[in-house]
Amino acid sequence: MKPGVILSMEQALSLTSATLRFVHLGWRVIKLEATPQSEGALPGDPNRYIGSLVADEGRRSYFIGPNVGKESIALNLKSREGRDVLHRLIRELNVDVFCCNTLPSRYTELGIDYDSLRAVKSDLIWAAISAMGPDYPDAAGYDPAIQAQVGYMEVTGMLDGPPTLAGIPLVDLKAGDEVYANVWKALAERATSGQGSRIDVSMMQAAAAWLITLLPLIDFDCEPWEITRAGNEHRKFVPTNAYPTTDGAVLFAIGSDAGWRRFTEIPKFNAVATPQRVTNVGRVADRVAIHADIAAITKQLSTAEMISDLKRAKIPHAPINTVPQAMQIEAIAKRLTTTTTPDGRRVRLPPMAVDQAGAPQDFSFPPRYGEHSEKILREVGYDLGAIAKLRGAHVIAGPDAVVARS
Repeated sequence: MKPGVILSMEQALSLTSATLRFVHLGWRVIKLEATPQSEGALPGDPNRYIGSLVADEGRRSYFIGPNVGKESIALNLKSREGRDVLHRLIRELNVDVFCCNTLPSRYTELGIDYDSLRAVKSDLIWAAISAMGPDYPDAAGYDPAIQAQVGYMEVTGMLDGPPTLAGIPLVDLKAGDEVYANVWKALAERATSGQGSRIDVSMMQAAAAWLITLLPLIDFDCEPWEITRAGNEHRKFVPTNAYPTTDGAVLFAIGSDAGWRRFTEIPKFNAVATPQRVTNVGRVADRVAIHADIAAITKQLSTAEMISDLKRAKIPHAPINTVPQAMQIEAIAKRLTTTTTPDGRRVRLPPMAVDQAGAPQDFSFPPRYGEHSEKILREVGYDLGAIAKLRGAHVIAGPDAVVARS
């Protein structure tokens, strides 16, 4: 299908990451931001003000990646006039998808609930992210808190260390991907039925869906070690771990008994083979000793020597790269997307998740707060006088510069 239009009342990361995936496909994504609610308050998406200064106070480093290629309109939905503008935008721009990630208890107050917007455009697809879904309308959703609640922290980190957050915001990104996938499902259904639909993504439920290798074990009378922190080792495929070398570490994975035979045929590792360790069941039972035996050998070898041996034995392996090193891997480097700052600096960004023929690789720099408010209102038929009236009544805002903080 041809690229469509998304109007997204978005902030933070979960929903902005979802709509970015549509930007990658050439869709028009308009970021709907709130007008300032109090004197001196920083307006719009709070993530605008996180990280190092890049272009201006409202476009700091943490904001850049998920917001390239978008437009911004600042609108006061607490006012009747603001809600009228919203309805006109949906009709006149022929909006395909309306998204939001505010508290469900605020949907009706702001006039963004599904029933209200469906009355404006019957085939509208409506998608929301919240902490626990509409059954828990006042629950706020924060990635670290949900990682803690749903068990991620309990199973992340070293066994003798504290519960640990994942190194990236997994719950935010998982929720965003669920919006992306379910919007496409809704678009496919609309192509047949002509009807829109409602999508509610619960961050907690989406996160729990990823416990597929852990949660079922509870009803199989698992041992406590099977559902707690295990460091870098795999609990079921042994040996899989990150092993020390003289100049770093190497991760390798033995996923079968055949792989174990190939591994122990490497002369350096002949000594770790025992009759008990022939099968994965036996290796799991002896996992502590296996890891110690292997580490005693690898710590005397260089990373390059380890990788050479593992490559010849066809054992899956990888060096432990930093993020800058990962960006130099050819398979990633040639697929990176880019944007350009207002002062002409080229900025590398992550690749699309999946290659799409003809998809753009370079995207416009993220918009200033409310940068396109007047442009978009003119597009849907407001004249300059009407726009000035809306601005004077604080129904719209932007793109006034935000004073930089010290």
